[in-house]
Amino acid sequence: MLPAAAKWYDRREAVFVEFCVEDSKDVQVHFDKSKFDFSCVSGTTNKKHQNAVDLFGGINPKESKHRRTDRSVLCCLQKAEGGVSWPRLTKDKTKLNWLSVDFNNWKNWEDDSDEDMSSFDRFSEMMNSMGGDNLPDLDGADDEHDSADSDDKCKYYSKK
Repeated sequence: MLPAAAKWYDRREAVFVEFCVEDSKDVQVHFDKSKFDFSCVSGTTNKKHQNAVDLFGGINPKESKHRRTDRSVLCCLQKAEGGVSWPRLTKDKTKLNWLSVDFNNWKNWEDDSDEDMSSFDRFSEMMNSMGGDNLPDLDGADDEHDSADSDDKCKYYSKK
């Protein structure tokens, strides 16, 4: 099994990890207080992917969710202690070649006021009040995959 390529970024109440796998099936995401596991089969070649991550901080497994699209699987990891910045996703400082920072969505939220929340901060708050295993549909999220720069395998939903 190969690890799936992934990008991550930090927000006040949650950490987001997007696994860049096209046409995924048999998606399994297991959240634990200090780690999470991801696996799936992708593409027409049925490549098997598996990732295990020991997390920098604790999460609330019951409030953490995932959402599958045709191009990726987005995981929303609800922090056990909101308002605490994560300088990295992993517990250890080890560089993982399959993991990178999503600089398109990264921001220094510690300096922002609550009135200036991004759409993903509002999305994160909405996630706190929702149940279920999957993230809700985002209006137009799938439409963004058809944009001019659709050659990028991993698209993000905050370009609204």
